[in-house]
Amino acid sequence: MAVTGRFDHSGTDLSRVPAQLPRDGTGTTLDVTVVLPCYNEQAHVLAEIDRITAALDASGLRYEVLAIDDASTDGTLQLLREATGRCPHLRVLAFHRNGGSGTARRIGTQQARGNIVVWTDADMTYPNERIPEFVRLLLGQPQIDQVVGARTSEQGSHKFLRVPAKWLIRKIAERLAGTRIPDLNSGLRAFRRDVSLPYLRLLPPGFSCVTTITMAFLHNQHEVRYVPIDYARRSGKSKFHFVRDAYRYILQVLRMVMYFNPLKVLMPPSLWLIAVGTAKIGYDLVAHPVRIATNTVLLLCAGLIIGAVALLADLIVRSRIDWPSGNRP
Repeated sequence: MAVTGRFDHSGTDLSRVPAQLPRDGTGTTLDVTVVLPCYNEQAHVLAEIDRITAALDASGLRYEVLAIDDASTDGTLQLLREATGRCPHLRVLAFHRNGGSGTARRIGTQQARGNIVVWTDADMTYPNERIPEFVRLLLGQPQIDQVVGARTSEQGSHKFLRVPAKWLIRKIAERLAGTRIPDLNSGLRAFRRDVSLPYLRLLPPGFSCVTTITMAFLHNQHEVRYVPIDYARRSGKSKFHFVRDAYRYILQVLRMVMYFNPLKVLMPPSLWLIAVGTAKIGYDLVAHPVRIATNTVLLLCAGLIIGAVALLADLIVRSRIDWPSGNRP
């Protein structure tokens, strides 16, 4: 199955696609579970839940909203529990200590009752009224395993730093993944739960979990569709820390490529060192006949060692059996 990084036109009429029936016989009867991590969102979390439930009620899909309180220090949890009385599709899961958005999304996906899982945020930034559109894309096109909302603008804090940093990280990811990625770390996405399960153990606890699930799907040849979306300024205070989280994003991209295709990370520097060392041998023999400099030997040895590690890592990856049951290579 080919990996795609293309945009879909938001004007496509998907309202006629029928709801999906359970596929695995495990008793799952819902079409979709919306996983909504919440941390100190009391000012707007109910408005976000109302927006999501209104859109899904109108869609006719069988759904639940799984709101996960990540040990909020304000009144978020109390508001969520009170809302369950008027929102029959709302389910609340409370953490006793803060685990991060990645932990909330991982546990939420494991606890989901829907065949399709939607990740989004509770800060009013993403157009969550378009969730049914994402779900129906998956229901109507079985070859697609994930639909990602590709943001057309940047409204976050530290914009003058975030834009170039995210562009650089995205280009690195595109180079290593071998495909175009319009938005690497969008927080709004829908994917097939059974396909995602083997990758959940790879999710880090922080914001880079969205990058991880994107890279995991792309590297294992799952088709990912990108749909352009608007992105609004967030309500409340941002939890994003530029230096720390940008550093984690880069590390997570490299980690995921190493996990699925280590040759792409290790073989280029290995070959580069060997090429430089070989050229240096020629120079040494001309400049100092019958003597090869110590740094030349070190260059060659470093290149050979990294190359050997790359081949060993690739052998381990190839011998590992962790393909999900929903994968269709």
